[in-house]
Amino acid sequence: MRLYLLALNPTDSVTAGFLPAAARLGLDVTVLTDSVESHRQAYAALPFTAPEVLECDVRDFRAVISVISRHHAPDAVFSNSDHLQTQTALAAEYFGLPAKDWKAALRAKDKGQLRRHLALTGQDTVWSAELAPGQDPAELDPPFPCVVKPREGVASEDVTLVADAAELALRCKEIQHRRAGATLVVEEFLDGQLCTLETLGDGRRRHVLGGFRTRLSPPPDFIEEVLEFVPAHPADVVAQVLAQLDALGVGLGACHTEFVLQPDGRARIIEVNYRAIGDQCDLMLAEILGTPLFEHILGVHLGQELPDELSELCAATPRRARNEVICADRAGVLTAAPGPYDEERDGVRLAYRPLRPLGERHEHYRTNRDYLGVIWAIGTDQAAVDASVARFRAANRWEITA
Repeated sequence: MRLYLLALNPTDSVTAGFLPAAARLGLDVTVLTDSVESHRQAYAALPFTAPEVLECDVRDFRAVISVISRHHAPDAVFSNSDHLQTQTALAAEYFGLPAKDWKAALRAKDKGQLRRHLALTGQDTVWSAELAPGQDPAELDPPFPCVVKPREGVASEDVTLVADAAELALRCKEIQHRRAGATLVVEEFLDGQLCTLETLGDGRRRHVLGGFRTRLSPPPDFIEEVLEFVPAHPADVVAQVLAQLDALGVGLGACHTEFVLQPDGRARIIEVNYRAIGDQCDLMLAEILGTPLFEHILGVHLGQELPDELSELCAATPRRARNEVICADRAGVLTAAPGPYDEERDGVRLAYRPLRPLGERHEHYRTNRDYLGVIWAIGTDQAAVDASVARFRAANRWEITA
């Protein structure tokens, strides 16, 4: 069976998650990408036959369809990239394969459209407006404080909290200077505990795989610093989020939804990422749940059904977990940092993975691109898990030289 996997950059989710799962499923994999050489280099050391890699303008669904139609017949078309969900859905639908609703994928990616659709369907109304290139932010008159972010942005890049009209004008000018031609979204700030809900659907039923409570960096930035696993959010909270996902049309495949739980009990969506959670949390989640998560995700795109009891098994897991990043606090060259590390101690399994190589110079982005490495730990006691992560941080050092 032939799997076409659309990707931009090679990621841990692909190299450590989806490609090994595809190998275990016995799939022949063709990777379509506009960055062929980086993918071939990343796959050279895989402990199984490297996938075929073909050049393709993967941001254009017409190019994707054209390349696939000239090659082997597809059994599944899949991507875990934020940027490629709509293109993947359209290509899969073209070939008559299991596909996400391309309209739902578009609503999830376009943050302005997401807000409009949730309001039109009566699910939630958040003050939100789009700012076109060259448009004066003074025309918008938003409630302050408010949030500014790129309409199609990812990974907290160029997302910032602003306090007044003067700061709004300044931040919009800065972001549009870095992102020429980008449309921004200015919206009401939703205060409260940031959480996630992880779901997986097979077109017949959508399963809840648990979620996370997220600790963010101090304002005005929104960098995810710590995620703590939650086997089951309160039932009424889950019901609210699922109702909003239903309104958006989210069904088939993995979905990572970020929402704020407000003091009055309302669960209000921040954004919907219509793919599996990233930053090593997907690898961690598979281990927490003790289920072949990546095989399940690929399987639904091959038309396979999920086990009926999957949601119940996930909610009943005794495991607890913590995912914590090491984040650069300034620009410079990373001159000291630990390498990959794995440990099992006192009932806790801990892993560390570097995300930036030694010797490279980087600016200070004030986004997830400042991540130097990620630590994650799994056990049956949250205090022991947290202590394991703290012990690893204390025993190692990360140094940046200007």
